[in-house]
Amino acid sequence: MKKSKSPIANPFTKNILSEFANNPYSSFNYKQLAKRMGVKDPGGKAQIISLLADLAKQKILIESKTGKFKISPKHITTYGKGKSYTTGHVDMMSTGKAYVINSEGGDDIFISPNNTKDALNGDKVKVFIFPKRRDRKLEGQITEVLERAKTKFVGTIQISKGFGFVIPDDPKVPVDFFIPKDKLNGAKDGQKVVTELDLWPEHAKNPFGKIVQVLGDPGNHGVEIQSIVLDYNFDLTFPDFIEKAAAEIPNEVTALEIAKRRDFRDVFTITIDPFDAKDFDDAISLRKIKDNLWEVGIHIADVSHYVTEGSIIDTEAYERATSIYLVDRVIPMLPEHLSNLVCSLRPNEEKLTFSAVFEMDNEATIHAEWFGRTVINSNHRFTYEEVQTIIEGGDGPHKDEILVFHDLSSKLRKERFRKGSINFESTEVKFKLDEKSNPIGVYIKEQKEANWLVEDFMLLANKKVAEFIGKPNGGRKVKPFVYRVHDEPSPEKLNTFAQFVSKLGYEMNISSRQNIVKSYNSLFKAVAGKGEKNMIETIAIRTMAKAIYSTENNGHYGLSFPFYTHFTSPIRRYPDLMVHRLLALYLNGGSGTNVGDLEEKCKHSSDMERSAIEAERASVKYMQAVYMLDKVGQKFDGQISGVSKWGIYVELIGSKVEGMVRMKDMADDFYFLDEDNYQVMGQKFGKKYKLGDKVKIQVKNIDVQKKQIDYLLV
Repeated sequence: MKKSKSPIANPFTKNILSEFANNPYSSFNYKQLAKRMGVKDPGGKAQIISLLADLAKQKILIESKTGKFKISPKHITTYGKGKSYTTGHVDMMSTGKAYVINSEGGDDIFISPNNTKDALNGDKVKVFIFPKRRDRKLEGQITEVLERAKTKFVGTIQISKGFGFVIPDDPKVPVDFFIPKDKLNGAKDGQKVVTELDLWPEHAKNPFGKIVQVLGDPGNHGVEIQSIVLDYNFDLTFPDFIEKAAAEIPNEVTALEIAKRRDFRDVFTITIDPFDAKDFDDAISLRKIKDNLWEVGIHIADVSHYVTEGSIIDTEAYERATSIYLVDRVIPMLPEHLSNLVCSLRPNEEKLTFSAVFEMDNEATIHAEWFGRTVINSNHRFTYEEVQTIIEGGDGPHKDEILVFHDLSSKLRKERFRKGSINFESTEVKFKLDEKSNPIGVYIKEQKEANWLVEDFMLLANKKVAEFIGKPNGGRKVKPFVYRVHDEPSPEKLNTFAQFVSKLGYEMNISSRQNIVKSYNSLFKAVAGKGEKNMIETIAIRTMAKAIYSTENNGHYGLSFPFYTHFTSPIRRYPDLMVHRLLALYLNGGSGTNVGDLEEKCKHSSDMERSAIEAERASVKYMQAVYMLDKVGQKFDGQISGVSKWGIYVELIGSKVEGMVRMKDMADDFYFLDEDNYQVMGQKFGKKYKLGDKVKIQVKNIDVQKKQIDYLLV
């Protein structure tokens, strides 16, 4: 196809359009554009502002957000270089095919199994994009692995004469690792091991590896949990020298340090946490100033006082970036001496905190705010259940203060939803464990008013800290900062989701942000208690952009906050520790820090957060499989939670344990997938099994290692 002739003659304008066309999925404001083009003089910047407005009038550019522009799709080829290469990260399927998530935004690129080269799941790769065919998805070929996501993999070894193969636990790694005899490292046939990628010779079907750790026999609880942790690049324990350094930090608070801080020790203060929590990183305080005016303090453990930037403990915390909450244990970001003792806001102990303090009236309208370092002494440690009992009319200590907190938080929440916050809810499966960490029961953790009470005040602190630093105020220069950002969803994904739910009988109006929010909140109410609830909520979340950490503030779409950060959990999240340090720096008159370094730390923290979430999900799936082991042959009521060409997914009512009824086990007919209507249908008799239908199943088989559960229809 011939490239259309450019109607723009001015070279400066052509250069501007070239920047947009060669980054077709990115939006730029005039400052970003000037920086990319090397324009520093005020006259040149003024010209860019004028040209952007003019090009938007001509509809060559689209104003995607106020002051930010991107090129109209029909003008990309006119002004671009027609790039056929891009970079991105691999999302590998168990079948060997993959999608590359484009680093420049836009559609994912499909990669067939014979075009993945030597790429593995999560790798950063270079992709050649094939010319797009009408009505076909974007396809490409991986030409180079730029950066490995990881080089160590957990799996089971099978040993033959003179060599072995490691079959990875992760289904997203669809190749086995060839292990030469001299690199078996004492591993025995059938054991769980960690293999390190050694090399992948040109034209070789399998990568070559070496055994770097023997974990033990599969099926052993400790081995399986360790396998999950190591497979997601985390460590179960801290090195001895880190534990030793932490142990030397004293728990006592000195009078000299107290003198430097605002003193809240005599102000009513409480913590509210799960019954089994050990690290209390947030507390709330209440003081009546006068009629219709309250002082509410949100007090966060001052980890930055104890963990100094660049120290060995800080380096270790940064590498981990987050605590991981597995079914039977917590793998903390900080050694337990810090997370459970020194920094934990335990009752009746003097503790150092970093606080956001607000004066608010009975309607939760804020009249004043203050941020700074403080000292507290918590009056009481509440569990969520104890606070919920008081909210529901029962008795308990400090009842009057709890009800004031509840009233104020309810009004904050109501205002948040009025301004467009989306009420995303997710179901959390919890297990009752015996003394050996074996699951003896399953229950669903419900979010109630007590949970929302804490969340509302934490959201307030996060929002207000971000505004304090990031909001231009009287010409004040905005300083580098760490934001928690959640971009708006792509129109394509929203449209697909609206079509999906319409086939299930639900309506979505996606004509404006206001209608989108209203539709989401109505949808979540409508699906409560129904079989399709989990699937709809999961797909709804996937429709949204992923929340990440960034130095560039794009606001938080889901919460409808123009400014948002994470300030409230520095014991378990490294970005919160970064935020504390930056806030302290700016409160003391500091000028800023290197944005590039901050952005790198943001990216690392976002990546590790995703790995932690995946590890937590894997531990739940493993524990569900263990829980169902002694129930083979038993019958249960369930609901169809998903359909695929392999079979139907059924979630048990009550325990939420999901398994699959495979098509090959549905022997009364030949069933096929009716993808458009989210059902499978019998070819001969026309029997249908649709998403949300109630069914009775029998447990057929459990594979603990693969975390797979098979059911039969009764």
